[in-house]
Amino acid sequence: MLITLFYTLRRYGLSVTPRELLDLIEALEKGVVFASSEEFYYLLRMVMVKDEKDFDKFDRAMKDFFEGIESFNIDDMLDQVNKLPKDWLKLELDPKNLTDEQRKLLDKFGSPEELMKALEERLKEQHKKHQGGNRMIGTGGTSPFGAYGDHPEGVRIGGPGGKKQAAKVWEQRRYQDLDDTQRLGLRQTQAALRRLRRFARTGLAEELDLDATLKKTASKGILDLQLRPERRRQVKLLMFFDVGGSMDAHIEACERLFSAAKSEFKDLKFFYFHNCVYESVWTDNMRRRSSSTLVFDILHKYPKDYRVIFVGDASMAPYEVTHAYGSVEHMNEEPGGLWLERLTRHFSASAWLNPEEQDYWSYTHSIEIIQRIMDKRMYPLTVKGIEDMTAQLAKVQS
Repeated sequence: MLITLFYTLRRYGLSVTPRELLDLIEALEKGVVFASSEEFYYLLRMVMVKDEKDFDKFDRAMKDFFEGIESFNIDDMLDQVNKLPKDWLKLELDPKNLTDEQRKLLDKFGSPEELMKALEERLKEQHKKHQGGNRMIGTGGTSPFGAYGDHPEGVRIGGPGGKKQAAKVWEQRRYQDLDDTQRLGLRQTQAALRRLRRFARTGLAEELDLDATLKKTASKGILDLQLRPERRRQVKLLMFFDVGGSMDAHIEACERLFSAAKSEFKDLKFFYFHNCVYESVWTDNMRRRSSSTLVFDILHKYPKDYRVIFVGDASMAPYEVTHAYGSVEHMNEEPGGLWLERLTRHFSASAWLNPEEQDYWSYTHSIEIIQRIMDKRMYPLTVKGIEDMTAQLAKVQS
């Protein structure tokens, strides 16, 4: 059974090895869990899953293994569901509300397997919008597939829950928010940023080195304490946040990013700018006119080993980046792009996080300009984007 489970996990993309399988067998032999499916679930996840973003894959693999849903590919079906036009799932009719007697007359599928097989068939058959029906994916009817309708079981696709009877709420698996293509939550952001942290042993030798102590004591035959410097966080982070205008739509995501960065990095400095960095930035939006900081002062104050992250949608009139006096707020004597170049030349490692949907980047000329200045080091503000960014920042030597 465990061998089959092992290969099921691998089929769903989990990087499990025979070492993890042997660890699981050893834990079971020692009675770490006994006669509890819930405890076995958590033990298996602890042993087999190395990264939080794989929790969703793990849950799907477990469901496949224990319920036998193997006759269709869940990922392929999810892709098809996500490609359904949003207009098909928009409510335009008054939803039907059935009595208990009417609801009992509707057919149930009897099992998750049959329900999902039926959804697979509907996805192949449907080629237009449906509303108020009883079979296809749509809204306001008695079909088991869609939203805003009434059916004793089904798959909710789009829209809020109504009768709370959906056998499957599509796109809301237990750990979906840890998918690395999804928008950020605080915990995922912290986990992604944590990859950037590096530690170095610095200062006086005042921490006990247990391994070295054991080796020295064994070789000498008498206790010989060995000390070593304490491990301290080495990475220093400098963040620049675009505020105002089009960034108002991304305030929540930026707040989560900022909170996560503050909790993960002891040495964090931050500044604000609007649209593009010019000759000055600020730390207090209420007093920005009276308490701004010159970018030249930042270049002189902070050494090049600081990692620099710009956060903004990079969406503006192109001349705000390329021309003097292009700022919409003041008469800048030098182009914003020139200040970005000065910052990226001074600091060893820098990157740009963009909360705008990546599919739209190629349609905005200013984004393309800033991408060139950043030497393509622009990443989407998603878990995967932060992971890619931190990997790039971490590999650059100070």
